[in-house]
Amino acid sequence: MPPDPSSAQRGPGRVVFRTLALIGAVAFAAFWTWALFFASKEPINRIGDVAWQQRAQSVCEAADRERLELADFRIMQDATPELVRERAGIVDRATDIMVRMLDDVVAVTPSDAKGQDLVPQWEADYRAYLDSRRVFADTLRDTGVNSAFYEPDADGIPISEKIETFAGDNAMPACAPPRDLTR
Repeated sequence: MPPDPSSAQRGPGRVVFRTLALIGAVAFAAFWTWALFFASKEPINRIGDVAWQQRAQSVCEAADRERLELADFRIMQDATPELVRERAGIVDRATDIMVRMLDDVVAVTPSDAKGQDLVPQWEADYRAYLDSRRVFADTLRDTGVNSAFYEPDADGIPISEKIETFAGDNAMPACAPPRDLTR
């Protein structure tokens, strides 16, 4: 009797493939079930000292208001060398405000161990960001050319993103670096 064509399709390779596909589907479903219902939803950067977070947000809000007073948007429209040098001065004054802000925020140490570990790392990233603003202002002043600001990266991402993520995870969005360097 000739072999049944349907039995040829059910060979050992086909069984192995179906078994692996089934295992993969079950693993995929198990992972997403865990991720959606059982994994921690707390941000990795969140510290436990809520009073520290609130104080930092207050300090940063005051600094933001002070920085906003420096804004001069005509510099972006008419980029003469003189206005670009004015922009450098504004970036310097805004950076001074941010340095004082950061000094005030970190003058108080968070009360929890995680905060005591993470805040110095955040501060170091912020200081590197502020240093890059100083270099940028010097370049504007030296060249008179209205160029773009290029910040350093940290762990493969723009350093401002890392700083902003920490600020957002800790309910202190005003402590994120400004998006606009005209102030």
